[in-house]
Amino acid sequence: MLGLCLLYVGAVLFLNGLWLLGKIGDREIWVINVFAGGVTLLASLKLAFGSDADAASIKAAALTLLFTFTYFWVAINRYNGADGRGLGWFSLFVAITIVPVGIDSITHASTTWGVWFALCWFGWAFLWLLFFVLLALQRPIVKLTGAVTVIAGILTGWLPGYLLLNGTLS
Repeated sequence: MLGLCLLYVGAVLFLNGLWLLGKIGDREIWVINVFAGGVTLLASLKLAFGSDADAASIKAAALTLLFTFTYFWVAINRYNGADGRGLGWFSLFVAITIVPVGIDSITHASTTWGVWFALCWFGWAFLWLLFFVLLALQRPIVKLTGAVTVIAGILTGWLPGYLLLNGTLS
């Protein structure tokens, strides 16, 4: 299930980065945000409430829902025209929350994939910090944020998601 989620996290980050760079219009970016949010929501619900749910799967669901909520919020903001300051403050919450996840992940990483995934958590923390600075503080870093979002989409979502689905990573 991780490969499935990461593939669509990669898609939504890649496309949101292109949107921030002015390559995709406000009126259509909501589509991938709703779809990726839906995929990660369904995965989270299975993890949290499935018959085999345990503390680890509930933690995975809780962390995944941080991203799910972000994608839905982006979609809603494109629909209602909000300026995104609320999403920016939520992004700070996400960034702060996932730094310890990255630390814990790197501490316990014993494989190349474990290290890669730990670095993904740090990459996402940095990216969500950029969203905070862009949206809540309204600093003019849209091009930087867009470029980092595209790169993060490829390296933390699209590529590892594809490799997991392909069986190359385990």
